[in-house]
Amino acid sequence: MLQLIECPRDAMQGLREFIPTDQKVAYINKLLGVGFHSIDFGSFVSAKAIPQMRDTREVLERLDLGATRTKLLAIVANERGAGEAALHPEISYLGYPFSISETFQLRNTNATIAESVERVKAVQDICLSKGKELVIYISMGFGNPYGDVWNVDIVQHWVDTLAKLGITIFALSDTIGVSNPRTIEYLFKKLVPEYPQLVIGAHLHTEPTNWREKIEAAYMSGCRRFDSAMRGFGGCPMAKDDLTGNMATEHVISYFSDKPEKPGIDFERFNEALVMCGEVFPH
Repeated sequence: MLQLIECPRDAMQGLREFIPTDQKVAYINKLLGVGFHSIDFGSFVSAKAIPQMRDTREVLERLDLGATRTKLLAIVANERGAGEAALHPEISYLGYPFSISETFQLRNTNATIAESVERVKAVQDICLSKGKELVIYISMGFGNPYGDVWNVDIVQHWVDTLAKLGITIFALSDTIGVSNPRTIEYLFKKLVPEYPQLVIGAHLHTEPTNWREKIEAAYMSGCRRFDSAMRGFGGCPMAKDDLTGNMATEHVISYFSDKPEKPGIDFERFNEALVMCGEVFPH
């Protein structure tokens, strides 16, 4: 079944100018009416590290979840954040960024890959005890700029290792926008048949001109879970390319409009959210 995950947290987190809490609440409430599978709405990480997300708890308290089927996902980077996030019954999923590049893992979470495995174990224990599901983002999943070795065997090794902990949802993350149809097909055609019990999604970053070929490669290779952000806002500063942002949600929805598997969204509310997105984010 097709799963579309909207990622306002990813779109907002790198912005220097603080988006007022009222605006965040109004925007995410609008997104909750669109019909997404889940919304990556905030993160329980250090406010010093990610100042934009310092109001995640207040935003959560003010979300209207009474008439939506959409689930909430929050990003965590360690056991402390996971413990705090797991206290909130409104949150269904915790997301942990697990880089298969040693260099980036140290930069992103101040931990080695080996230390991150131990963190994942602790976070998974918290999820199991609190009725949450853990989503592992395989960051630098399509390559890295540091010269660290990358291939499908490395990706598969870490999916296999973490799946043994009972984790069933993974998102292959194109952290710096280096994926292309060949590498996307290479990974998904290998991993999706190998792990039929897992959900293996795509968190792709794109330029304005190459989004369709990336969605096409993932979908035709068996991917049915797609992360995106309205208007393609966000992306990783590591990409060093102002044109490389998140996969734009409107592109994903456009792609699936003529496919047998429909996105299942309310188009009127989606268009309202798209307009509001333009008001929330600086141009």
